[in-house]
Amino acid sequence: MSVSVGVETSRPERARATRTLTVTGLNHALHDGYTDLIYVLLPVWQAEFGLSYGLLALLRGLYAGAMAGLQIPVGRVAERIDGKIILIAGTALAALGYVLAGLSGGIVGLGLALALSGAGSSTQHPIASAAVSRAYGTAARGPLGIYNFTGDLGKAAIPALTSILLVIMSWRHTLLVLAFMGLLVAVCIALWMPSIGKGAERKTTAAARHDNVNRGGFPWLLAIGILDTAVRMGFLTFLPFLLLDKGGSLPINGLALALVFIGGAAGKFTCGWLGERVGTLRTVLLTEGGTAALIVAVLALPLVPAIVLLPLLGVMLNGTSSVLYGTVPELTPPHRTERAFALFYTGTIGSGAVAPVLYGVLGDALGPVLATVATAITALVICPLAVALARHLRDDSTTA
Repeated sequence: MSVSVGVETSRPERARATRTLTVTGLNHALHDGYTDLIYVLLPVWQAEFGLSYGLLALLRGLYAGAMAGLQIPVGRVAERIDGKIILIAGTALAALGYVLAGLSGGIVGLGLALALSGAGSSTQHPIASAAVSRAYGTAARGPLGIYNFTGDLGKAAIPALTSILLVIMSWRHTLLVLAFMGLLVAVCIALWMPSIGKGAERKTTAAARHDNVNRGGFPWLLAIGILDTAVRMGFLTFLPFLLLDKGGSLPINGLALALVFIGGAAGKFTCGWLGERVGTLRTVLLTEGGTAALIVAVLALPLVPAIVLLPLLGVMLNGTSSVLYGTVPELTPPHRTERAFALFYTGTIGSGAVAPVLYGVLGDALGPVLATVATAITALVICPLAVALARHLRDDSTTA
């Protein structure tokens, strides 16, 4: 899939945009990999420090909480400091956190180190998303979908690399190697990424674009993002139990989850492009309606046909997110793009943490099948919200 900045842009501008997307994609892969490699290390830490499951969850929560909680402050800081500087500092800080984790002598030091690394990763989503948005302008939907997809590459590659390194060296040395990779990425940002600028420099431009920015639509976009994440996390919570009830085994569950994630990566890659071509409303209606229909199909079908549908379900589950990310800049003044992305990511990450708990309570009360049906109903609830959002969007203003 080719990515163009627009026919009116010059070759240097296209090269600058390509460099921005390449470097931010590399950085996204690193930070998302940093986030998920913790899952690989939890059993190692349990064995070494004798931790309970509650403390293991706390370690994961310290990283995720710092990352989610600091994104809005980072977005505000980016209005006064060049985002490139913040991105370099955040990536270096995330790497330093893993250096300190590798050197820690106990659970307290390990927890503080993970919180520090999570704080560094809080810079990545709002700053990098805004950088890609500004680099490509009105043609940013497709590139933002590619940027979104690179995070999935990191989630697959870095935990796998961690597992290999743990075979040949201790977990402490493994973290030092991974931290060194992070420092290399920070150097790449410093050397090759074009300057992003600070939001305050765009206030004049924002005033000129005021008529084209319908900020009233952002709450609809945020609500859709929160519910879309809830559907995805809720369904994945129950999927292993549903397959076991159909006669699946633990290896089958592993295969099934892999198929969902492969489809999800493909959905992130393609749906940003699709949203640019056919509009946000049509794409969201397709992905959310498809999600609801495929969830019901997985519930109704026997084991093998249900597994066959999982890659397509993964496309639908994850595809909406790329469309939503690509819509954030359209609803935001240029000098507040980082703040808008920070708020959006905070809402979706928070939903990812809370939704499994709420659906879990529903599963305890009604059983996993009905709780999974509730996720399909939630997907359908998104459709009227998408219609409301479309009234505020340029690409859907004639079709809403």
